Amino acid sequence: MGRAGALAHALARAAVTSTARLVAQGLGRRFGPRWAVRDVSLSLAPGETLGVVGADGAGKTTLLQMFAAILDPSEGTCTVLGGDSRRDSKRIAAGLGYMTQGFTLYDRLTVEENLRLAATLRGVSDADYGPRRAQLLAMAGLARFTERLSGKLSGGMRKKLSLCTSLIHAPQLLILDEPGLGVDPLSRRELWTMLARYRETGVATIVATSYMDEAERCDRVLLLRDGQPLALDTPSGLRTQAAGRVFELRGPDLAQRLPALRALPQVRGLQVLPDRVRFQSRDPAAAPVPGSQPAVPGLEDVFVLHDTAPEPETPAAPPVAAAAPGPGLVTREVSVVFGGFRAVDRVSLSIQPGELLALLGPNGAGKTTLIRGLCGLVPFADGQAQVAGLSLPGQIAAVRQRIGYMSQRFSLYLDLTAQENLDFFASAYGLRGVRAREAIAQATAQLGLTLGPGRLVAALSGAERQRLALACAILHQPAVLFLDEPTSGVDPLARYRFWWLIRRLAQGGMSILVTTHYLDEAAYCDRIGLMHQGALIGWGTLDALRVQTGQSADASVETVFVQAIAQATAKTGAAA
Repeated sequence: MGRAGALAHALARAAVTSTARLVAQGLGRRFGPRWAVRDVSLSLAPGETLGVVGADGAGKTTLLQMFAAILDPSEGTCTVLGGDSRRDSKRIAAGLGYMTQGFTLYDRLTVEENLRLAATLRGVSDADYGPRRAQLLAMAGLARFTERLSGKLSGGMRKKLSLCTSLIHAPQLLILDEPGLGVDPLSRRELWTMLARYRETGVATIVATSYMDEAERCDRVLLLRDGQPLALDTPSGLRTQAAGRVFELRGPDLAQRLPALRALPQVRGLQVLPDRVRFQSRDPAAAPVPGSQPAVPGLEDVFVLHDTAPEPETPAAPPVAAAAPGPGLVTREVSVVFGGFRAVDRVSLSIQPGELLALLGPNGAGKTTLIRGLCGLVPFADGQAQVAGLSLPGQIAAVRQRIGYMSQRFSLYLDLTAQENLDFFASAYGLRGVRAREAIAQATAQLGLTLGPGRLVAALSGAERQRLALACAILHQPAVLFLDEPTSGVDPLARYRFWWLIRRLAQGGMSILVTTHYLDEAAYCDRIGLMHQGALIGWGTLDALRVQTGQSADASVETVFVQAIAQATAKTGAAA
């Protein structure tokens, strides 16, 4: 580059820096010998929304903390709101809003008190506080709840309140770390509606997320894996990278073709759906799989295609322990009541051996409570249930030996090693000595789980914890398996592999009930149940639910879900 070119480049950089909300160049952070983030370079314009996508442990939070001038970079530079992140951290902090993965709220304070405290700490004047408070509460739908303790709010309402406290001082840059994690799809839509309104005022936003539907709402998306940037582009630009490399295969003999299909070196990210198989081609020049047809790529496909790790081998699932003939699970008008509140309201459903059922609903719909009731952890107020041929509540002890349960919190002991967790759960299921060792060896091999000795669970990645928790839940070959939000926070490829494992378990005869906030995951399941306010408002295959809600034959699970909730809400309002 000549002197004139160098001068032009310098002037261009100066112009970008003067207008951009954030400029990062070669940004990296090391903790001891380990690089958590390395070689990130980007700029963020006023009003722009940047999505940072990656699994647990990918470096998202570390990167956001450098952007927020909380962590100093080990290498590179970061200019935020015109200031250097190392030297001007106090000035930067005053001009941005930062919402952590935790709710950053005080549970014993009311909505009003949390908002007032945030304003006081940020130096917001009384004159500014009044109109900002009114605007934020109206946008968040919290104006009627100002006197409610924040600890009594739903997960979605708490997220919206936390966002309000981050916006009360009118920041120029908003940094959100997994704002939608653990929040139902309706609440996530409301959060993004709020963000869209502030974008119009010039507020730049950085959002770390593992939800691809949230990434689709961003102007640009940065894909991270193991701290390294994989790609940075618009959502449409990223999808273009996967064009011609995503395929579907249909036919009556799919189950028989799966092992051979997965063994093909060019096949990545195999997704087994009830009516088809979807996959990516590692090599665009490879010969097409016979019978396959091109499919429309999504952001998840791009993420998977950038992953270079080999596909783990998993043996076939063994048959479950002998169960009584008939459905694996049946409920008839079961209800759970806490005081005067009906958390579960007369729910009837069934799951056959080898069947996958997805249970969807907003936070507070009663999904987890229903599962806990079926595990014998909370009593049914009325109704009857049979689990693995055994009755509830009459045979609770026997039922608990025939089921596996993976809770939202992974059900693991973080201060124990992986092996110690496996040993503990084997003992809890009555497995001792040789039987325990054989069961552990079989479950870990079945899930492709290879963990070094002495590693504490606290040091494992989200995907490793996920598979370990599943291994613990199936050690005793249960007839019925309950999975409550099992893929929360893991990357798309880990989710694909998880669902491959689940399908293999179902092939062995296991009845499986799954709850999830990743609505597209419901398409992996044979049937879907929709819950709202404790009641089952929809039930059947995805095609059947499309008909029930008046949607087109190609409507997404999210579209069906939102319409079903709207119809149920309208019916409740009309009845009142």
